[in-house]
Amino acid sequence: MDDHLPKVYVDFTERYPQVAAAQGELAKRLREASPFDEVTNRLLKLALAIGSESEGAVRSNARKALQAGASPDDLRAVALQAVTTCGFPTCVAALRWLQEVFDAQDPAVG
Repeated sequence: MDDHLPKVYVDFTERYPQVAAAQGELAKRLREASPFDEVTNRLLKLALAIGSESEGAVRSNARKALQAGASPDDLRAVALQAVTTCGFPTCVAALRWLQEVFDAQDPAVG
């Protein structure tokens, strides 16, 4: 999974290791406090990433959701929901980013 880490993230963690460690600890505590299963947690985080139009977070959360057991159709369904709350352009951008993640993992995923 480390091969997917953006250079800006790697540079940040190397430059500010204590901040990165604190952020990692916070993420761990949030996961522990969540009443949701891993797939649901990942789909929620994907939805938040889509809503904030954060390409890197969409890609990262898509990979993590797939690893947790979500299907490509599950991820597409989350992106589709963005149409009415975030707008058509946000939805379409998210669908494109998701497809690029799918293609990188398995070009047969349509």
